[in-house]
Amino acid sequence: MSETVRPIVVVSRCLDLEACRYNGQVIPNAFIRRLAAHATLIPVCPEVEIGLGVPREPIRLIRRGDDVRAIQAATGQDVTERLVGFAERFLKALPEVDGFILKSRSPSCGIRDAKVFPSVESEAACGHHAGLFAEMVVRRFPGLAIEDEGRLNDEAIREHFLMKLFTFARFRQAAKADSIAALVHFHATHKFLLMAQSQKELRAMGRLVAHAAHRPLSEVIAEYRRHLQCAWQRRARRMALVNVFQHGFGYVSKHLTAREKALFQQTVEKYRRGRLPASAVLSLLRAWIVRFEVKYLLAQTFFEPYPDELRGPLDPRTAWEWDIPLARNRRPTPA
Repeated sequence: MSETVRPIVVVSRCLDLEACRYNGQVIPNAFIRRLAAHATLIPVCPEVEIGLGVPREPIRLIRRGDDVRAIQAATGQDVTERLVGFAERFLKALPEVDGFILKSRSPSCGIRDAKVFPSVESEAACGHHAGLFAEMVVRRFPGLAIEDEGRLNDEAIREHFLMKLFTFARFRQAAKADSIAALVHFHATHKFLLMAQSQKELRAMGRLVAHAAHRPLSEVIAEYRRHLQCAWQRRARRMALVNVFQHGFGYVSKHLTAREKALFQQTVEKYRRGRLPASAVLSLLRAWIVRFEVKYLLAQTFFEPYPDELRGPLDPRTAWEWDIPLARNRRPTPA
């Protein structure tokens, strides 16, 4: 249903891409391997890029007053400026990207959960902080799809990340076309998806597109991008999805028998009560959309926001083997 697009994603190099972790190992990751078939990955390891080598003595974040420093504990070497300088150069030189997947708990790449210590000698952490590279990523690209590999093992978080990532990739293509027609097409094919995310932002974007001919296109695209990123700040709420399901049902209901209509409403109600996943309702609707060839709905990315090959839970047995932090397993050691 949805258009083919390859998101551009910056990924921590140690995640299934190269043996560059501090201990000389690579971290196998099923999701990264699956995503690589559908996205362009840009690998990065800030610690290797500043010359620390593989293997290397690990660095840790040290609290010094209001400042957080990156110190190589074994040598006492302060690499803060080198990491920040690399981050500035790397991020400035990047092509337009759609998202980041960074190593959790890493003093360079942890998005929110790198341990901070009161001193180099201390064994007990005094808090958590973003890794120095990740901190600059979030500051420079606050609206993009940014996650760590640990959180992506949660199926709901992973689904939201993928929908956001592929939506931004399609918008990047539409913006590159530099035409009102491309923007109109993007908005029309994402109406249901945006309706689920934020009706407020959908209405704002609709007004922008409707009056696009009266303003410079570059301004319209920039403003549209801001609204799009705002729409994706949080996951869609259950009742918002119920509303979209019912909206889509209106396009196919005239073709259905009374028993099929009743089945749909029962399935929606079970989803509303949390007894079925959203995929159960989507499967019904998608089958009818294809069966009755409802062209408007066939074009809606809501029904296939990203490739089906990326769907599905990770195997918990494999997750243990790969050191993936599922709720009942141990957390991985820091990079």
